[in-house]
Order: sequence, then structure tokens, then C-alpha cells
Amino acid sequence: MTERLSAQISFLKQADKLKSVNRANTLLDQSRAENAAEHSWHLALWALVMSPLAEAEVQIDRVIQMLLLHDLVEIVVGDHPIHLQTDWDAVEKAEHAAALELFGLLPSDQAQAFLSLWQEFEADATPDAQFAKRLDRCQPLFQVLCAPNPNPDHIEIARDNLNAGRAAYLESALPAAFAHAHAILRNEAPVETAFSTRLPFLVEADQLKAVLRASRLLSNDRFENSAEHSWHIMLFAWVLAEYGGSEVSISRVLRMLLLHDIVEIDAGDHPIHGQVDKAAQDAEERAAADRLFGLLPTDQRDAFHAIWLEFETAETPDAQFAKAIDRFQTPIGNLVTGGGSWVAYDVTLAQIDSRVGVPINRGAPQLWSWLRPQLEAHFASRNPA
Repeated sequence: MTERLSAQISFLKQADKLKSVNRANTLLDQSRAENAAEHSWHLALWALVMSPLAEAEVQIDRVIQMLLLHDLVEIVVGDHPIHLQTDWDAVEKAEHAAALELFGLLPSDQAQAFLSLWQEFEADATPDAQFAKRLDRCQPLFQVLCAPNPNPDHIEIARDNLNAGRAAYLESALPAAFAHAHAILRNEAPVETAFSTRLPFLVEADQLKAVLRASRLLSNDRFENSAEHSWHIMLFAWVLAEYGGSEVSISRVLRMLLLHDIVEIDAGDHPIHGQVDKAAQDAEERAAADRLFGLLPTDQRDAFHAIWLEFETAETPDAQFAKAIDRFQTPIGNLVTGGGSWVAYDVTLAQIDSRVGVPINRGAPQLWSWLRPQLEAHFASRNPA
């Protein structure tokens, strides 16, 4: 078990580098470039929110998984903006080699499963891959069109992409999105559709990329934000699903982790080792959940709110495993960065045992058994006898 888990953790550490791959897109507020990890999280959210627009045969949970890993190859090959002259055959070969390299870090059964799913997305031939690709065309497009003060150059790139580029096929593949985009470009009021009623929530969700956490990237060059954190712990949960027990549904866990930090758009992040008024925090987060999920149609509003609340109360096996993973990721990073937020908040091993160890041991005891000796060694090195 130790060798297998160590390989899985090596892959998850390598995945952290996707947070440093910048894309041509910017955040909606134009403050900086969007990175590939938070883009992948946002796309997974698009898949869940836009699932009513998918064909009956599409399995949304497989689509979410595809979108979680579809851009991992950019750790090696980088992002290639669609509006620049590019040798796409060379990119395809480089991405295939990168996929073999990255997924090859995993145990062989997972390496093959992840590679196959990535190849399915790239081939764009199955209903799941085709829906995922449509969303991958939509998100960058509406990232530009829905910005309060969009970059004029980006508007022209979006217009060209919609009229004669990769997004042109949305006219037949996702006509409601195509019509909505053209209405925005013409400064017309869009027609209300199943697409248009869900878009405001997805636009609002972009703000999670600006919520900073106390933890840092493994490169230690900046703080992590809550959107890329959500993407990373979804990947953690998927890779480490076998440690959650047979009663855990990984699909439900991924949905929980996809949504669990949305409330931080309004309530902010509250480090577990900081001084927090728990009652006030709970009230803020519940109000945030009401407002944010309230942007959705009633059925999704209620379903999303329920799964968020299930995570918060952590009484089911799915929620307990999700909580365990949420606590597990940060210590992995802090061990790499020399203590990270533990140093900033003067955290002791005893505090980690109670605040981190208890939920991990409750939802994934094998992960705590693997992690605890490393924590002990770290704190012993900081406080030698």
C-alpha cells in the first residue's frame, strides 16, 4: 500500500504545476490571466450546471472527470492560444508524449484508465467527449463576452472564433449557447433558454479564482486560490478513491468538492488554524449558499444546496471522505514548502492531530496512517530535542 500511495501522491504533486500554466484568457475582472487548473475547475462546474442540455446518453460524471484531467498535459507542453499560428500536428504529438509521462507516474491500472479517458476526450468521438468539448469551447468564449469591461482584442478573437473558428460548430452542437453569444455581440437582449438561465451562476463563480487561501503552491511562489484548490482536491479524491471505503460514491464526492468552496465568494476563506468566530462564519456561509445557489433554476438550486450542506455536516460516508481529502491536501503541500501555513500560524503537531487528523482518520484512516509519521518527522526536525 505504501508504494502505491507514494506513486499516487507523486502524481498529485506534479499536478500542482498546472496552477502555474497561464492561458490567453483573463479572469472576468481582467485582473490577471486565468490558469489551466482553475479553468479545469470552472469547466467541471460548467458540466454539472449545464447537464440538462446534454443528450440522454451523456454521463455527466464521466464528463466532469474528463475535464478535470484534459489540460494536465499543459504542465509539459504549455497552453496554445487558438488565435495564434501553431503547428497543431506537432502539438498533438507533444501532448501525447506528455500524457504518457504524467499518467505514467500513477500505478499501472490508474495510468491506463486516465490515459484512456484523456485520449477519449482528444478523439472527440463519444457522446461524453463531444459534450465535454462543447463546454471547452463555451467557457473561454463566455469568459470574454460576460466580462464587465472586456478587452476589445479579446472580443474580436471571440467573434472570429464564433463565426469561423472552433466555436462555429456550436450553431448546431449547442445552438442556445451560439445564439446567446451572438446576442451579446450584437448588444441584444438574449432569449431566455435553459442555457441563459444557468449562465449567471457560472459567471458569478469566476470570482472564486480571486479568493486566496493560507496555503501556497508547491513552488512556494504564491498563495493558492480556492478555485484551483477545488480542482486539485477533486483530483486527489479521484486518485485516492480506494481509501474511502466501498460505501463511498466517488461521483458524489467529486460533486461535493466541486461545489464545497463556492460560498467563499461571499464569505471568504477561513484558515482552520486561524482565529474564527465559528457561529458567524456558519451564518455567512449559509447566506452565501442561499444567494449563490439561488442564481440557478429551482431544481439545481435545491440539489446543489443539499449536497453543499451534506459536505458541511459531514455525517454521510461520502461527506466524511470528502472532508478527509479536503484536510489531506494542504499538509502534503506544507511538507513540501517547509511548513507553509503551519509556520505562518505557529501550528503545533497537537493542533494538526485534532483539526486535521480527526477528520482524515474518520473518512480515510489509511491516508492518516501514511501521513502521520511524516508530520511527526517534520515537527521533530523543527523542534529538535
